[in-house]
Amino acid sequence: MKKAFALLTGLTLLFGVLTGCSTQSNESPQAEQASTNGEPMVLRWSINSEPPSLDPGIAVDADSFDMIYAAFEGLTSYDVNGELVNATAESFTNSPDYTQFTFKIRKDAKWSNGDPLTAHDFVYAIKRNLDPKTASEYAYQLYYIKGGEEYNTGIGSADDVGVKALDDYTLEFTLKAPTPFFRELTFFPTLFPLHQKTVESNPKWADEAATIVGNGPFIMKEWEHKQKIVFEKNDNYWDKDNVKLDRLEVAMIDDNNTAFSMFENGDIDWGGYPASTLPPDAIPYLKNEGKLMVASNPGTQSVVFNTQKPPFNNQKIRQAFAYAIDRQAIIDNILQTGVPAAYGWVPDSMGLKPEGYFKEDPAKAKQLLEEGMKELGLTSFPSVTYTFDSTDMNKKVAEALQDQWKRNLGIDVKLYTAELKVYRDMRSQGNFDMIRFQWGADFNDPINFLEMFREKTGGNNHPDWENPKFKELIDQSYTEPDLEKRKQILLEAETILMEEMPLAPINFRGNPYVKNDHVKDFIIFPLGGAYFKYASVMR
Repeated sequence: MKKAFALLTGLTLLFGVLTGCSTQSNESPQAEQASTNGEPMVLRWSINSEPPSLDPGIAVDADSFDMIYAAFEGLTSYDVNGELVNATAESFTNSPDYTQFTFKIRKDAKWSNGDPLTAHDFVYAIKRNLDPKTASEYAYQLYYIKGGEEYNTGIGSADDVGVKALDDYTLEFTLKAPTPFFRELTFFPTLFPLHQKTVESNPKWADEAATIVGNGPFIMKEWEHKQKIVFEKNDNYWDKDNVKLDRLEVAMIDDNNTAFSMFENGDIDWGGYPASTLPPDAIPYLKNEGKLMVASNPGTQSVVFNTQKPPFNNQKIRQAFAYAIDRQAIIDNILQTGVPAAYGWVPDSMGLKPEGYFKEDPAKAKQLLEEGMKELGLTSFPSVTYTFDSTDMNKKVAEALQDQWKRNLGIDVKLYTAELKVYRDMRSQGNFDMIRFQWGADFNDPINFLEMFREKTGGNNHPDWENPKFKELIDQSYTEPDLEKRKQILLEAETILMEEMPLAPINFRGNPYVKNDHVKDFIIFPLGGAYFKYASVMR
């Protein structure tokens, strides 16, 4: 089992640790002086939109998560080499069968207001996030904990959840089945601690800078909504000596052309992922100049079908739309980052079936469309709309899909672009025919891409699809200790997913960016997202 665990965690990939990064781990990196001229060291950043919430148990979007990782910290984090290391926890142990994990909390860990941070803060946060009243979309990440799913679905109690504080600085998890990757999962915000007095005293505590109490390397000092967020170094952070930035200024810029122009003009220090999206027209220029970099974090871009209403309640019609997509044309002519085409949902780096489950086939697509329409009793195809969030890149991909569906299926698909918050609301409420969906790994295991479709009520099951055999296989994988047998179980599950096609994969993720050379030691997490703890700006 220990050998298997080492193999699994060793699969965690480091993409995007930048040229010029320190090679030291975060246990003892050398702190740099703030500036050559005695002024504060400031990193100027951007995000695409207003973060809906900085509550680690509620947030679901990348912009919110990036801000949360600045203000909060979990039991584990990543160092500058992309290695998972202890963070708020100073050590851990696990049982030989990986059903119990025990973490020792640092006694010098504090909240940003100076209060001591204890194991009780983790217990409170986890049970609060599992409480059905909290309505945490990521509550299912806590189902590995014994009693977690039962409490969240209303058939169990908080007292039965397998997390407890053995004392103020010892946290114990009891899991429902062997979970060798559980330590890696503790890096995810749903398992972050919360300051109980703050949460319970103000339902809107996570909406304003003045009321956010975190435990991370930075404190939020300003939140000018829809304009900017400002962080400053947290003097109560346990590892403050290794935090180099004095200040982090985050502008909210919803237009990616504007953001890129600001980067070129020197007004912000980063262009593209994970701060924003590079304009499609800028990518060839940056590539020719040798400046383009790509963070290949595990993830998949797809078209999700609403399986609960015609015509996409029909499997053959879903397959027809999937087989009619020319993925390589989209990659070569629009994305231009050399990412792989996706013929499966689980990224090929996770090794279930790298060659995929299907291929483009316009002739077969047309045949499936005709068969599906006959099964639904349709003599003409109804009006359908593809919805996407408003970036130039997403618009170009949407237009390419529209053209391919017209050319290969003879169907006129309408396009609808929505501002990010509206798009997310439509997606979560099932208010769409087809909608863009990109999923990035929360932890490096295929189950993270599959278990969201286990049942319709899953927080990220946007196609609202369910299959009894698929659910049975996912449940079986939870208790299978043999990694090779477990892989075959998950392979069978993905085979069902790709046969019924509630979503059509397009490409695996590759996020382009460019940076100023004076930015050092900024980390793009191995699984995606921004981490500012070690960053420095030597102007």
